[in-house]
Formats: sequence, C-alpha cells, structure tokens
Amino acid sequence: MRRLLLIKAVLALCFGGMPPSFATNVEREQRWVEQTADSVFDGEVLFLNADGHSFYSIYTEAEPVSKRGMIVLHGTGFHPDWEQVVQPIRVQMTQHGWNTLSIQLPLLEKDVAYEDYLPLYPEVPPRLEAATDFLIDQGMETMVIVAHSQGATMASYYLSRFDHQIDALVAIGMSAQHVQPHINSAESLKKIDIPVLDLYGSKDFASVLMTARQRQNAGAHNPDYSQLVIRNAYHFFDDHEAELLDAVVVWLDSRFD
Repeated sequence: MRRLLLIKAVLALCFGGMPPSFATNVEREQRWVEQTADSVFDGEVLFLNADGHSFYSIYTEAEPVSKRGMIVLHGTGFHPDWEQVVQPIRVQMTQHGWNTLSIQLPLLEKDVAYEDYLPLYPEVPPRLEAATDFLIDQGMETMVIVAHSQGATMASYYLSRFDHQIDALVAIGMSAQHVQPHINSAESLKKIDIPVLDLYGSKDFASVLMTARQRQNAGAHNPDYSQLVIRNAYHFFDDHEAELLDAVVVWLDSRFD
C-alpha cells in the first residue's frame, strides 16, 4: 500500500503539469504506470526525463555485478514490463551479466494504425539518450539495445539518424513494410554499422516474414549484420521464450565476452 501511494505521488509530479506539445498519449502512459508499476518485483521503478517529460522505466541490476547495460524496448502500445518478450528479456538477461533498463516508448490509444505512430518518432531519441545517460551514470561501459516489434523499428530509426553510444542492436520481430523511411527499418539498416541481430520467428507476422529479404539486403554493407529464425515461433514467442533468450545470450556473448 505504501509503495502504491508513493507511485501515485510520483505520477502527480511527473504528469500533472505536462505541457500539451507531446504527441505521445500522456494519459495512457500514466494509466500503464498505475496498472503495472506497483506489481514490479524484479527491478526498480524509475522515472527518467526526456525534454521535460518524465517517463516510466524499470532498472534491474545484473547478478553478478557487471558493467554491461541493456536498454529494452517494447512493441506497439505496450509498456516496460510487458509479459511477452519484454519482461523475460529484462529479468532473465540479468542472470547473464546484463543490467537491464526497460523504458516506456511513446504510445497512442489502442486500435490505431501502425503508420499513425509516425509523429511520435521524434520523441524516441530523447528517451533513448536519457536511458543511455542513466546507464553511463551507473558505470556501464558496454551498452546494447534489445527491442521488439515497433520498438525495434524505433531503435533502428534512432541508431541510423543520431549520434549514440550504443554498441549493438538485437531487433526481435522487426518489419519493414512502410514507404515512410521513419518507419521502414530497411531504410534505417542501410545506415547502421554496429553489430545487428535481426531475430524473428518462422510463424511471425506477415509483415516481418515478407520483408526479411529486404532487411537482409539493407544490412549487406554491415559485416556484423545477421538474421536468425526461431522455428515455429510466433511474433510474441509464446512457448519459445527459452529459445529466444538462448539466441540473444549466445549472440551477445560471442561479441562481448
């Protein structure tokens, strides 16, 4: 009860005086905090600041202690503790030497089209910069992004257009189906030179499967771009979480151990 009251007090400070200039749905971000933050037991709930907007994040320390940090990004409309893909990654990767920081991305109301998110993309870089700064303050020397679905597209948008300190990207269930370059990850991949793992399931969304070759061609300039398919896995990797985690661990260990 005390923790819930504390979270509500923080919410009042974070969201009560929000300026109207943000494209993200501030009310929905607040609802996610109210519905989920009090049930976070693995990790510490934080509110980071991006251009005057405090956004929901969860930091979970590695065991044993390490100087490797992982920013975890959710898919369309979800939150930093989403039970599919995001929560398993943010919690279980701490057992493999990664301090994880799962952050709230800009979002809209339910049932909007994928391309409706285009106006929110400029709000992504300040959040990723705030996340990076936080990890640096915690002493991180290696930093990667592990992102799911539209979170992966947002990550590729950021990494291809802005100066950053990220050492690798693991993109899970990333598509490239739209003509708008902001939300076409293939266009972004053409400009990314850090190691990239493009990971998806053999039963993934059609938009992921149909653009796999396009993404592969876009990453051809990058000697450390690779694709990996997990057999029989759907977009949210239900019943294939162990295989997903193993794939991420093996790929990262091959580059940073």
